[in-house]
Amino acid sequence: MSDVAAAAGTLDLAERAGHCLLVRQWRVVTAESCTGGGVAAALTDVAGSSQWFERGYVTYSNLAKQQDLGVGAATLEAQGAVSAATVVEMAAGALDASGADLAVAVSGVAGPDGGTAAKPVGLVWFALASRTAPVHSEARQFGGDRAAVRLAAVQRALELIIGAAAAPR
Repeated sequence: MSDVAAAAGTLDLAERAGHCLLVRQWRVVTAESCTGGGVAAALTDVAGSSQWFERGYVTYSNLAKQQDLGVGAATLEAQGAVSAATVVEMAAGALDASGADLAVAVSGVAGPDGGTAAKPVGLVWFALASRTAPVHSEARQFGGDRAAVRLAAVQRALELIIGAAAAPR
């Protein structure tokens, strides 16, 4: 996929997410690690996003995850930054700290190094927290280089927002 096509696809997803959030009258918060603010950037590329985008946290380090989002030191020690437990705590912490209606969290191994047999390059964990449903988490394994992994992770996070905001009440 070309850079132009990727950007267009991401913008389309962000516009759809914004529309769903606006219709639902929800505000979203992002809690990002491996995407480095890419989800927040995609959402705020949409004109009018101030109506439904609350804020974004880029918590790249474990210390930032603890200080800004309340992720437990014990969680990080036992499970690591790239885990279901960590993204669940990131999403819940972002939701609590922001007052938003919906939170999406992302943490993964974008590469090209940092991967292990248990957590290979391309592994990304997501969590979605709202005030109306249990926290959902999932892992995805993306291929390609660092840029491709990060782009795929941003796009999946946007899809999760759309799914949650468009779900029946």
